[in-house]
Amino acid sequence: MPVKTEKELGEAQRAHWLKAVAAVELRNFGYAISLLQGVLKHEPEFLTGRQLMRRAAVTRWKTTKKSFFKLSTASLALMKAQRELKKDPKRAVEMIEDVLEAEPYNRQANLLLKEAAVTAGWPEIGVFALQTLLEAHGRDTKILHELGRLYHDLGESEKEVGIYNRISEINPVDSEAVRRGKDASARASMKTGGWTQAESYRDLIKDKEAAVALEQQSRMQLTGESLERQIAETYARHQADPKSVDHARQLAACYERKDDFENAVAWYRYAAELTQNSDPGLVRKVSDLQLKQAAREIAEHEDFIAQYGLEHPESAGRAAALQTAKKQLAEMLIAEARKRVDRNPTDLQVRFELGEQLLNAGRLREALPELQRARQNPNARLRAMNLLGRCYRELGMYDLAAKQLEEAAREIISMDAMKKEIVYSLGLVYEQMGDEAKSIACMKQIYEADYGYRDVAARVESSYGRAKPNA
Repeated sequence: MPVKTEKELGEAQRAHWLKAVAAVELRNFGYAISLLQGVLKHEPEFLTGRQLMRRAAVTRWKTTKKSFFKLSTASLALMKAQRELKKDPKRAVEMIEDVLEAEPYNRQANLLLKEAAVTAGWPEIGVFALQTLLEAHGRDTKILHELGRLYHDLGESEKEVGIYNRISEINPVDSEAVRRGKDASARASMKTGGWTQAESYRDLIKDKEAAVALEQQSRMQLTGESLERQIAETYARHQADPKSVDHARQLAACYERKDDFENAVAWYRYAAELTQNSDPGLVRKVSDLQLKQAAREIAEHEDFIAQYGLEHPESAGRAAALQTAKKQLAEMLIAEARKRVDRNPTDLQVRFELGEQLLNAGRLREALPELQRARQNPNARLRAMNLLGRCYRELGMYDLAAKQLEEAAREIISMDAMKKEIVYSLGLVYEQMGDEAKSIACMKQIYEADYGYRDVAARVESSYGRAKPNA
């Protein structure tokens, strides 16, 4: 459903809107929010009004002195909104806005607003909810992935490309972001080029000579001729001026477009050395491409083994090389995370990232203190608790794992992706503790919300088969 504009408001709502704008200018945020809530009850699709209301709430929240003794009532209100969502998602949106008035960056409230808005047929409001969250949690790739999928559903391919590029900058080895980004880029090219409307591409170009030139250029690009020529020309300029950072950078970029990571890394490293490593962008490029190179090697070995099986004569060597490549990648990721911690030792977000990489590498006892510190960061708290639960579980400390995961699950209202992951892990912990009833209870919570999540359906349904009727 398209959003409504100011021109589409009724006379009474437009008058209230203008009063709200004036109130914001006078920094009378409480009055402005009250007016805008009234407008949105009548015109919930008025996105501009919702955006102004959120700006007013954020500004007021930032300038209000925080009290350690003030208890949040958000959890109770969100539980009520969650129940209302199934019956009347539009009413649920109104209820969630009451929470966001006081806590505009509340994670669960914004995620629930996104869910309710999409269910109500207002996906643009769902986008707005995720964008609001990203103001406070800019490096949260799970939120970015949700926004990317929402842009996909809306057919906004260019914005989708931007989101997946942003994810790749944060996590260069996120294969899903790379794959989805390429698909979105292809759709965006078709859309902006008009390929879906025109009968032939020549219809898109009025100048016939330009069409011919484009055709020749495309053919050269497909064979790689133009890229090779560009490399040769740039290399000639480099030989004439070997101290030019620009020439080295251009050569690196050409090899990167060619997917020749080995040469790209070498030229980016050379460019970085010319600047005495004073350009952080060049230094980051070297590490990012090394990570991509390692990820590609892992993918090639995995693809070979999946295609030919372990019986193939080369598979044993491939399997050994795969394990070596995985260890090398893990060490590279840890080294990068440690560098970020050394640069910003008080940044709990980078502490979380280091803990995550240490855990993935199986270095559990090193991961524990990093994740325990990261738990103090509101932006990383739930993810840190989830990984702490996994650490304790893999160390056999099931009671500590259960405690962490139980606490994390209580802090999440809606059964979103994070809560499903936490509750599933908690179910596994109970299973390992020998408490089958609690384990199945966890799986049933997920089953009621998402039948297809992992092996939850099989676990829940088989539990009924094991139950013996009373004699």
